Amino acid sequence: MNNAAYFDQLAALFSYPTATYLQHAEQTARLFSPLKGEIVTLLEEFNRQVQSLSLEKIQELFTATFDLNPVASLEIGWHLHGENYERGRFMVEMREQLRRLGVEEKTELPDHLTHVLPMAGRMPYREVPLFLDSSVLPGLAKIQAALKEKDNLFEPLLRATEVFLNHYSKTSKELHNITECV
Repeated sequence: MNNAAYFDQLAALFSYPTATYLQHAEQTARLFSPLKGEIVTLLEEFNRQVQSLSLEKIQELFTATFDLNPVASLEIGWHLHGENYERGRFMVEMREQLRRLGVEEKTELPDHLTHVLPMAGRMPYREVPLFLDSSVLPGLAKIQAALKEKDNLFEPLLRATEVFLNHYSKTSKELHNITECV
């Protein structure tokens, strides 16, 4: 299993829910299950919760959480830069990275989690910590803060993503340091 698969599975859960959403939630929980720990507990909790709901209810909650609530938007650049010029520059950089790493740009903007996560999963280890620590994790923290204490369906998914990205960043730093010593 390559690293990109983990990122792609998480990214699928940050896409607007379609007929395959429940299947993606189940597959994601299964994919991560060998990792053990908090991430598995959170993904299993998220999977249990979505499996108990209709697709229409999940769509309604997704739209209310991320689309109609700007402070919880899934666009990382917005959380980092607002509507300033820097966000435009950030999106240009993201679009260049998407092309360089072979990540297909879909309907969302290039700074959306559905693009940013697959991009991180395809980056060389030496690039991952800076990208995650300076952009993705701070943006994700702002999304989580916007949902704090709201008993939101997507909170376990956001928290699992944060735990995974923190672990992956740390591991990437270690791998980069090892390869530089060799």
